[in-house]
Amino acid sequence: MSTDPNISPRTGMDIDSFREDIRQHLHYTLAKDKFSSTEWDHYRSVVLAVMDRLHDRWINTQQNYYQHKSKRVYYLSMEYLIGRLMDNMLINLGLQDAAADAIEDLGLDYDKVREAEVDAGLGNGGLGRLAACFLDSMATLGVPGLGYGIRYDYGIFDQAIKDGWQVEKPDLWLQYGYPWSVVRPKKKYPVEFYGETTTHKDENGRTHFSWINTDTVTALAYDTPIPGFRNDVVNNLRLWKATSDKGFDLKSFNQGDYINAVRNNLLEENISRVLYPNDKVFKGQELRLKQEYFLVSASLQDAMNRFKKQFDDLRKIPQQMAVQCNDTHPNLAIPELMRVLMDQEGMKWEPAWDIVTQTVNYTNHTLMPEALEKWPLSLMSELLPRHTQIIREIDRRFLNTLEISGGEGSKQDRMRIISDEKDAMIRMGNLGIIGSQKVNGVSELHSRLMKETIFRDFSDIYDNKFTNVTNGVTPRRWLRQCNRPLADLITDRIGEEWITDLDQLNQVEQFAEDESFQELFSEIKLQNKKALAGYIKKTMDITVDPDAIFDIHIKRIHEYKRQLLALMHAITLYNRLKENPEADIEPRVLLFAGKAAPGYKMAQLYIKLINNVANTINNDPEVGSTLRVLFLQNYSVSLAEKMIPAADLSEQISTAGMEASGTGNMKFALNGALTIGTLDGANIEIREQVGKDNIFIFGHTVNEIQQLRDSGYDPQRFYKSDEELKKVIDQIHGGYFSPDQPDLFHPITNALLNQGDYFMILADYRQYIQKQREVEYNYRSSFDWNRKAIINIANMGYFSSDRAIKNYCKRIWDVEI
Repeated sequence: MSTDPNISPRTGMDIDSFREDIRQHLHYTLAKDKFSSTEWDHYRSVVLAVMDRLHDRWINTQQNYYQHKSKRVYYLSMEYLIGRLMDNMLINLGLQDAAADAIEDLGLDYDKVREAEVDAGLGNGGLGRLAACFLDSMATLGVPGLGYGIRYDYGIFDQAIKDGWQVEKPDLWLQYGYPWSVVRPKKKYPVEFYGETTTHKDENGRTHFSWINTDTVTALAYDTPIPGFRNDVVNNLRLWKATSDKGFDLKSFNQGDYINAVRNNLLEENISRVLYPNDKVFKGQELRLKQEYFLVSASLQDAMNRFKKQFDDLRKIPQQMAVQCNDTHPNLAIPELMRVLMDQEGMKWEPAWDIVTQTVNYTNHTLMPEALEKWPLSLMSELLPRHTQIIREIDRRFLNTLEISGGEGSKQDRMRIISDEKDAMIRMGNLGIIGSQKVNGVSELHSRLMKETIFRDFSDIYDNKFTNVTNGVTPRRWLRQCNRPLADLITDRIGEEWITDLDQLNQVEQFAEDESFQELFSEIKLQNKKALAGYIKKTMDITVDPDAIFDIHIKRIHEYKRQLLALMHAITLYNRLKENPEADIEPRVLLFAGKAAPGYKMAQLYIKLINNVANTINNDPEVGSTLRVLFLQNYSVSLAEKMIPAADLSEQISTAGMEASGTGNMKFALNGALTIGTLDGANIEIREQVGKDNIFIFGHTVNEIQQLRDSGYDPQRFYKSDEELKKVIDQIHGGYFSPDQPDLFHPITNALLNQGDYFMILADYRQYIQKQREVEYNYRSSFDWNRKAIINIANMGYFSSDRAIKNYCKRIWDVEI
């Protein structure tokens, strides 16, 4: 133990204090010893020791915000893909090396302790991972931010592959508890549903509304600390769990009817039971709408409660609160804040509306009309009758302003919140624009297209509302944590300031042609590839060659992300090798990972096709080790942390104009992978930063795609004029990869040949094949390849989430750092 009497073993940052704290927690908190303890117990003991060191900082940070009357940023998101937290917490505390030594001193394996942690089941993919990066950056920059979300009992699902098909299993991430969270039993709020509204007039003739006869669900708070990097700031992620406010129905129980005794409790608690999978096609389901309002209501009650502890004047809300809606899901914050201000605080419409439209902001994440939320007016009216009244009034007043400005009828129909049709829908994107202060896209291209396409009408009258904040990733997790050897090499050459100022990486460019630096970089990349190869051998019993090109496509399985195009390239290489086993083809390992939404049949079929093609190629002796195709099951943040540092080639090949930004592209480049991609999302800005000679760009641009569509795009023309393409399609269609069921993949080939090839796979195929050939030639010159990879790393400064949060603070939140 530390000999300093002023240092408690619960707060000391030295090895001895940390080791003693772990030992005490194992014995006194968990009641375990070396004979009875498991790896989970060891992990929990480490977590408890880390939490001891976070608590003082956590409390002090919140007190500091209160004392300085800091403006708070409330980040509302249905998803937070935070991954494992142990490494992240230790790194940000500056404690990782001391903790590793303390753990080893106790006879434990640091890696085994770390691997005992499960990924939190709180998100689907990019949107949730972005939210997690933003929380890390807010804490690191000292922004008084608080993340609000839902504590789902079950995550999206655990994915297994059986006979090539995806099989979904429950994601039981909470089955042993979650030691990073602290339950707040006294921090709970009622959330109302259903019921009806009544009105009465006061003595001044003013109408007041009451929402009565409601069903009530209680939102219970669970808090997870979010530490900044070595700055003693600890922000908060508050997740709400749905609980019943009804007591146990003793009468039913005494009559032997146990089910009815708990039935209502179970129905109410279902609200936070499971995370909805995202397949980029909006599907209106009542439970999802309940979840969205549950998040918004509890969070705004909590925020208003915090505000009213310090301020009496509601007009100060915009000066003290910035509410950020991460996509359309939390846009009910607009009518909810109006309801609170008018019905509970007694404000009139106009001042309440001024407050709302200066406080709430909306981030758009999609250009696909089919993905924008549209709730049936009938469902909203039943579930949230008072909010429906408010939305109707917002819509009415908005239409009046359009009439005053002389807008034509069709434009009004497109812009109004409630669609003017028999089965009327509430358009949550339109509500978000009309009721918010700022609307931002997440890359330069996306923000421009958002104004030119789906929200073109709004940009004409609200141009000052629209802005751009290109996404970013936190360098703490996506370089310092997941690729420690590369992080140490960079620190050795330029110092460690890059960890909080990623622009410092530009100093690395001076080493792009330095042979000793290249040699070290190349060795690190090889070791990362060997580690991934070892994981593949252990989990799949398949051997891959670490010297081959590691070509990686990891994303949600979706047609617009075009896993199919990458797979068609592998089939093309396979066909060339079959025709000539001595063909001049660079050995390649093509790796896929990602989950398909359970109801997304085409995405499910993609997974089956990938696995069938992999089975054919990997078991063909004529191909040997030259080509391998693999689908790694159950993609997660933790798996990404293994795959990204090992990648040589990053696949970012979405149809131009369909990927809002992407952040995987940034993570790969930051770790020294070269990008093959279309001019889509943030790929465009990556090309601007790294230079066009250090990225492999192919495919039709947004404008060229539109021209193809306008001229009557005929995929058959590409199919018939390209022999290699025709052979690939014919093999898939004819059952070459599914001999037991030759028509299995007909839905895929029909979509390409007979249903318009909406995602332009055939149109981009030849350019993609040619660009992949260029990749091979480049890879053969290790000096040139490493030079390009190092230049990529050196120019990733712009893609830090720290920069993104600074932009939010300046352009949207009006928060000083």
